[in-house]
Amino acid sequence: MTGRRAMDICKATRDYEGWLATRIRLIPQDLDRKHLAMAKDAFSFLRATFYRWMQLWSDVCPSCEDAPQVLGAGDLHIENFGTWRDIEGRLVWGINDFDESCDLPYTLDLVRLAASAHLAIGEEKLKITPRDACSSIMDGYKKCLTDGGRPFVLSEHHSWLRETVSETLRDPEKFWAKLDSLPTLKTPIPPSARTALEKLFPDSRVDYRVVHRIAGLGSLGRERYLALADYCGGKMAREAKAVAPSAVIWASRKRKSGRVRYQEVLNSAVRSCDPFVRLKGRWIVRRLAPDCSRVELTSLPKERDESRLLYSMGFEIANVHLGNVKTAKEILKDLRNRPGNWLHQAAASMVERTLKDWRAWRENAPSLSRMTTPERSETLDAV
Repeated sequence: MTGRRAMDICKATRDYEGWLATRIRLIPQDLDRKHLAMAKDAFSFLRATFYRWMQLWSDVCPSCEDAPQVLGAGDLHIENFGTWRDIEGRLVWGINDFDESCDLPYTLDLVRLAASAHLAIGEEKLKITPRDACSSIMDGYKKCLTDGGRPFVLSEHHSWLRETVSETLRDPEKFWAKLDSLPTLKTPIPPSARTALEKLFPDSRVDYRVVHRIAGLGSLGRERYLALADYCGGKMAREAKAVAPSAVIWASRKRKSGRVRYQEVLNSAVRSCDPFVRLKGRWIVRRLAPDCSRVELTSLPKERDESRLLYSMGFEIANVHLGNVKTAKEILKDLRNRPGNWLHQAAASMVERTLKDWRAWRENAPSLSRMTTPERSETLDAV
C-alpha cells in the first residue's frame, strides 16, 4: 500500500503536502503552525500525520493489512469525537469528522484509536493502562457488531456520557466572543465556498461577514472559511472547509485516483446525523455552535469512567463500519482468529514507530518554518 517506505518524516511531509497542493489550495502560514504543533508532543504529532501513518502501516502491522475491508474513518484518535444536534434537536455524540475516510482494513481504525490512547496515557492525559484501554475499545467494538449498532443519542440515553461531555460544552458567551474577534477577510473567497455556505443559511437575506478560522491539526493548512451573522436575536455560524481525497490515496500507487468519501460514510453509518453537515462540491459545510464541537480530553471532568468512554469509542467505530451489514459477520469471524492481545501489540508497534518519527521531527524543529511552500498555495490577507 505504500511504495515510499524509505522516506524520512521530513521528506514524507514535503511529498504529501506537495501532492495535496495539486488537489486543493494550501495556506503557508497555517502549514507553519501545523509543523510547529507537530513538535509539541507525540499525541499532537499523531493527530497531524495520518499521511505518515498510512505510509508505514502495512510495514509495521502486516498481519492487520489483510483484514476485511470497510469504509472507515481513517484519521481516528481519542479527540476526534464530539457532539452535535440531530434533526430532532437532540444532543448526539460520536466521531467528529471523516476528512480521511476511505476503504480500509477494519483493523486500521481500531489500531489508530488504540495507539492514540497509548500516547495519551504516556502523556498522563488518561489514567487507564494501555492493555485495559485496548480491551475496552475491543469490547465496545464487538458488542456493536453483534447488536447491529445504535447511535449515541445523549438527550434520551447514555446519561453517564451526557454528564461526562456536558462539562465540555462551551460557554456561549466565550464561544461567540472568540469567533467575533476574528478579523473579516479582505480578500474574496472562492465563489463555490460562498455558494456552499449560503445554501446552509436559514434565510437568503442573512447579512454576514467571512473570517478565516484556524482549527484542527490534520486539516490545518487547508482553506477554512467561517460565515458569521446575527440572526433572529442571536449569533449564527456556518463553516466551509476544503476537502481532498484521503491520504490513503497519496500513500498508494494510485495517486491520481480517489474521490472524497465524506458524504458516503455519513450516509452509510449507523448514525443520527447532524443535518447541517454536508458535502457541497469541494467543501464540507457545517453549523458551528457551543454544543456542536469536538471534545478534548483536557475539558473532561477529572473523575470519569475512562474504560466506559473507550468502550463507547470502540462501539462508535463499529457504528461506522456497519455501513455494510454483511461485513459484520466477516469481521467477527476474523476477530475470532486473532490473538487476544492483537490490538495492544499492533498499537504498541505503531506507537514505537510514531515516537521515532516524532523525535526526528523535533530535531528539525528550528528549521521547520516554511519547510514546504507548495507552488499552488497562496497567502490569505487575514489569518
